[in-house]
Amino acid sequence: MAGHSQFKNIMHRKGAKDAIRSKVFGKLAREITVSAKMGMPDPDHNPRLRAAVIAARAENMPKDNIERAIKKAIGGEGENYESVRYEGYGPGGTAIIAEALTDNRNRTAGEVRAAFTKHGGTLGETNSVAFMFDQLGLIHFPAKTGSADAMLEAAIEAGADDCESSEAGHDFLCGPGALHAVREALAAKFGDPESAKLIWRPKNTVAVDEEGGAKLLKLLDALDDNDDVQTVFANYEMSDEMLEKLTA
Repeated sequence: MAGHSQFKNIMHRKGAKDAIRSKVFGKLAREITVSAKMGMPDPDHNPRLRAAVIAARAENMPKDNIERAIKKAIGGEGENYESVRYEGYGPGGTAIIAEALTDNRNRTAGEVRAAFTKHGGTLGETNSVAFMFDQLGLIHFPAKTGSADAMLEAAIEAGADDCESSEAGHDFLCGPGALHAVREALAAKFGDPESAKLIWRPKNTVAVDEEGGAKLLKLLDALDDNDDVQTVFANYEMSDEMLEKLTA
C-alpha cells in the first residue's frame, strides 16, 4: 500500500514492485497519452501532461516509454479514452471512489462491479459517496526541500490552502482549480515537485476491524489491479500495526 504519509489511508495504490511494474507503467503511459491528446504534446505548455510525466519519472519509468506515449498522441495512435468515476461502498460501511480511463465503459463498469461484489462491497451510482469527500489539489515535495515553517510560508505565498509536513515530506493542499497556479509558483521556488495531482480526501474516516480491513484491502487491490482504474480512494481508518499485519 502506497503513501508513506498521512494520506496512506486515503489513496490506495501498490508500490512499483517488479511483479506489477509493467502494469504501473501501462497506467502511467495511458495518462500521458490522454494528457497529450487533450492539450499540447509539450509538457512545458501542458500542465496535465507535465504532471503525468513527473509521476512517471517518480516511478522510474524509462524515458523511451514516456516519449513513446507522447508520440502516440501526436500520431493519433491508440484508443480514445474517457474519464469515468465509479463510487460505492466497501466492507464496514467504507466509501470508495475509483477513477478510470477507459475505451469501453461497459467493460470497465462490469469489471468494477464484479470486484465490488466479489469482495463484499456494493457499486453505487455517480455521486453516491462523493459528497463524503473533498476534491483537492495535492502537491508533494520531499522532506529535504525545507523546514515545516518554511514550507508553510511558501504555501501562503503560492496561494495554497495549507501545507502538511512530516518525515515523508511536504503536502501542499489547494482547491482543484488552483492546482496549476500553485504548482507553478512552488516549482519556480523549489523545482519540480515529486507529484501534483487531484485527490479525493474524506471529510470523515471509518474505523475498520481486522476482518473488515482484510476484506477491504482485497477489494482495493482488485480495483487497483484493473488496467483501466488509475486511482482509488477510500475513507477507512486503520492503525499502522493492523495495516502492516494485513499487508505483510
